[in-house]
Amino acid sequence: MTLQQLEYVLALEKTRHFVRAAELCGVTQPTLSAMVQKLEDELDCKIFDRSRNPLETTEIGKKIIHQAQDIIFQSNQLKETVQSEKELLSGSLHLAIIPTIAPYLLPHFIAAFKKAYPQIALKVSEMHTSTIVEKLRIAEIDMAILSTPLEDAKILEIPLYYEKFAAYISPKESIYERVELSASDMPLDQLWVLEEGHCLRNQVFNFCTKKVQHTSTYEAGSIDTLVKIVDVNGGYTVIPELHIELLSENQKLNLRNIVNPEATREISVVIRHDFVREGMLNAVAECIKQIIPAYMLDARLKKFAIRL
Repeated sequence: MTLQQLEYVLALEKTRHFVRAAELCGVTQPTLSAMVQKLEDELDCKIFDRSRNPLETTEIGKKIIHQAQDIIFQSNQLKETVQSEKELLSGSLHLAIIPTIAPYLLPHFIAAFKKAYPQIALKVSEMHTSTIVEKLRIAEIDMAILSTPLEDAKILEIPLYYEKFAAYISPKESIYERVELSASDMPLDQLWVLEEGHCLRNQVFNFCTKKVQHTSTYEAGSIDTLVKIVDVNGGYTVIPELHIELLSENQKLNLRNIVNPEATREISVVIRHDFVREGMLNAVAECIKQIIPAYMLDARLKKFAIRL
C-alpha cells in the first residue's frame, strides 16, 4: 500500500470515472486502474463497484475512503511541518511587543525561542501600539504582540490569550473593604494610570463607566511604578493578571476582582496581510503556549496550528 495508491482512490471517489481520475492525477487510465486494482487485491476487498455507471463506492470502500482521507491529510501535514522546520533553520525575526506585556512574556519567550530555534536571529523591540502599527505598514518589523482589536483592515490579528485585570488598592481607601469591585464602584479621582500612549490606559478608561472629573492627572510609565505609587501614596490602580506573580504576598492582599463588567484584554500576534512565513508565525505561537497558562490561551490556538 502506498500514498500514491490512496491518492488514486480518492481521485476515483471524487470523479467516479477512471479516465477523469487519471487526468486529475496526471497519469494514464491503465496505470491508475492497475494501481487501484493492486490495492484492492492487497486488501482483499472491492473498494468500487465497477458494474455501476457512474462508478459507486462499496460499503467497505466508504470506510477505506474515510481512512485514506485522514492518511493523506496527515501526510500533507507532515510535509508542511518538515518544510516549516527547514525554513526556520536560518533567517531573522524582528518582533515588536508592547511594554505592558513585555515583562511577563519576554524573559521566558526569548529563552524558549533561542532553545527551539537557535539559527534564527531574533530581535525584539518594545514599542507603543501606534508605533507598531506604523512599523508594520512599512515592513520595518515582521510581527508584533499586543492588545487587540486594532480595527485596521491592513493588519491580520491572531488571538493568543485573554488576560483579566485586577484592582490593586491601598488599604487607606474605603473601597479596600469590598470583596470585589464593579466599574461603577471605582472612583476615577483616586485612580493611577499609565501615561499617554499605552493601550492599557485606554482599556482602563473603557471599562470605567464614569467620565474623568478630577483636575489632577497621575500617570506612570510602568505597571510596577503604579503599584509602588499606590503603596506609598494611596489610591488604586488596575493591573493585568500576569503581573500578580510579581507582587509580594503582602501586596497580593491588596488585590480585588473586577466584575460588572469583568475587565479582560485580548492579546494577539499581528502581521501584515501579505505575511507568508507561516512556519515562523507558528514558532512564535508555540513558544508563547509554553509560557502562558493553558486556561488563558485562545481555544483555537490550543487545538490548531495557525494557517495563513
